[in-house]
Amino acid sequence: MSLRPPGVTPAGRGRAALTVLAVLALLLGGYGLFRADAGLATRQVTVDGVPLTEVRAGGAGAGPRPGVVIAHGFAGSARLMRPLADTVARRGAVALLLDFAGHGGNPAGLPGAGSDDTASRVALAHDLAVAVAHLRGRPDVDPTRIVLVGHSMGAGAVTRYAAGHPDLAGTVAISLPDGGDLPDARPERLLLIVGGLEFPAFRDTAEATARRGVGRRVVVVPGVEHISVLFAGRTHREVAAWVGGVDGAAPRPAARLVPAGLLLLGSGLGFVPLAALLTGHRPPRPRRGLPVAPAPVVLAVATAATGLGVLIAPVLPTTRLPLAVGGYLTGFLLVTGVLLAAARHVPLRLFGTGPAAPAATGGSVPAGGRTPLRPVVAALLLTGYAVAAVAVPIHLGLTWALPVGARWWLLPVVAVGCLVFLAGAELVTQGRSWRYAAVGALAVPALGGAAVVGLAPGFVLLVVPLFVVLLGWQAAWAAVLRRAGAPRWAPAVVGAVLVAWPVATALPLS
Repeated sequence: MSLRPPGVTPAGRGRAALTVLAVLALLLGGYGLFRADAGLATRQVTVDGVPLTEVRAGGAGAGPRPGVVIAHGFAGSARLMRPLADTVARRGAVALLLDFAGHGGNPAGLPGAGSDDTASRVALAHDLAVAVAHLRGRPDVDPTRIVLVGHSMGAGAVTRYAAGHPDLAGTVAISLPDGGDLPDARPERLLLIVGGLEFPAFRDTAEATARRGVGRRVVVVPGVEHISVLFAGRTHREVAAWVGGVDGAAPRPAARLVPAGLLLLGSGLGFVPLAALLTGHRPPRPRRGLPVAPAPVVLAVATAATGLGVLIAPVLPTTRLPLAVGGYLTGFLLVTGVLLAAARHVPLRLFGTGPAAPAATGGSVPAGGRTPLRPVVAALLLTGYAVAAVAVPIHLGLTWALPVGARWWLLPVVAVGCLVFLAGAELVTQGRSWRYAAVGALAVPALGGAAVVGLAPGFVLLVVPLFVVLLGWQAAWAAVLRRAGAPRWAPAVVGAVLVAWPVATALPLS
């Protein structure tokens, strides 16, 4: 005799369990972000067009404190560097974060973004000078105890600035890309931090720069690469000791990162029951008359498409988009998507072995061929859910993720590129999830190889890890939509939002 309540299926119980887990993850993530701010006071101002964020310990004394200007790297933001600001603020310093031109909440474009040319350096120096002057003018900051901290591009900016301002108390360069143009012995009191898993050139640069001056120190943080070095406990302890101040609690570099991860997890888990609820969980119907090509043929065609994509993208008008790296990436996605869609309707028909299996494709199309209204409305609502699911956790716990300035019109342009690519992948794979994921994965080595041989901007190599995560994330969501019987175009639309939003809001404006 079954103890199952009438009308309750195993699938229904599973969706209920996922709903409970999603709510718990969202609640824990929200509470974690709330706790991360405990004991800290923040103030946001804009000075001469540069967004600044002050962070200080709320209960600290009123006497003059050390001041720390913290500068992010390429495609970073003040929010990405917030954990370091929290660490030094809890040790008694006043931290000041800034968004360089073209980054975060700064709508101004960065000239020559990604090229490290003279115009770019001048713009970075201007924004850094604004931040230093503002911090020096604060009544609770000791102007003789100001330290600069920078990561990657920001490390280059702070070391160049400090070389011309010997009155600064110290400098910290995390993942310094190049120190060859620094004058010998300047800046003094320079701490160079590099991740143990970074490209060897970063460690070579740090060691060579340290040998050219006195009062310099190199710290290699084991087990971390170019981004995770910012969240390493060793990095935070070294920076706090270099800045000085009072002893405080142990640094908590992941105090915002972990809650943001819980929000992402909760939104992903919640997508499963939400998709089933909105679509009515109709079983997917087969696509009749379209043959299914063998997997090796599909992957070979996808490899050729991505290869042509990296070759054609540099000559497309999209490279003139005012979004560093993003213009090339958008062109690549457009070309590759068009080629994949064309391959579905021409070459792959030659290798077809029969009609697609019902479970291989999503979509709920009745015999008359018209898409019901409910799945369309559901897909649009789920697209809005996807926007919140990707933007809110990233913005609250990792880096800037809201459109400003030109990003408002760049976002739909990038989304179209993502939409074409994902629609092409959906067509060429007939919605078979593992093939779909494999086609997306092929884009990764293609982009990386293009950057290595000079077809794509070198900074593409820094974007590739983010791209891997985004493609894997959207592939999982696409599989959920297919199982829920969403329209066949829904995985591409929802996936385009998941991929395009972080790309368009994080890459620098140029």
